[in-house]
Amino acid sequence: MDKSTARFLLRVINPMVEALKESGGVRDKIGVRGCVKWEVWRGDVLLTTGENHNIVTDEGDALIADLCAETPAKTKVDNTNGFIEVGTGFSAEAKGVLSCVTPTGSPEAMDATYPVLKGAFGAADDNVIIYKSTFEAGDLNDTGIDEAALMNNAVAASGDCLAYAEITPVVNVTTADSLVITWEISFLGA
Repeated sequence: MDKSTARFLLRVINPMVEALKESGGVRDKIGVRGCVKWEVWRGDVLLTTGENHNIVTDEGDALIADLCAETPAKTKVDNTNGFIEVGTGFSAEAKGVLSCVTPTGSPEAMDATYPVLKGAFGAADDNVIIYKSTFEAGDLNDTGIDEAALMNNAVAASGDCLAYAEITPVVNVTTADSLVITWEISFLGA
């Protein structure tokens, strides 16, 4: 490279470097969003289905950050420790939610093999994790189920809530019905 080209590049690059320093550097916005899907089955007959967005809670943000630590301090929402809780007391999706407002039944453990990545690493949807729990017939018997929480413990007071969602329209589940909740969490860079 000749001297005039080098001087030109320095005149162009130096102001850009200084501007980056003054602005705090390059920033990457990382986002997390989710989607909850539910199905109510009576035997082999699908009675109702729905889908809604969710909110990743303050505890969920902290759980995600904790997973990146060399030695995580919190329990992962995995197949051993992952649970979905449902309830009838939805009031608002808020970052500070710790569990369902009015839980019904018992939190349901993850189905076998869940959570899973939606896509293979390096392929489409490799940034999406899927959680799934099936409340079998007899597990629930309630009308007006309108909320769900993705937890890392079956006892809300002992665990953390990764995400919370409204189930709308509300669902009614009898002892003859099963409720399947499939929860997708997407990690986004910008």
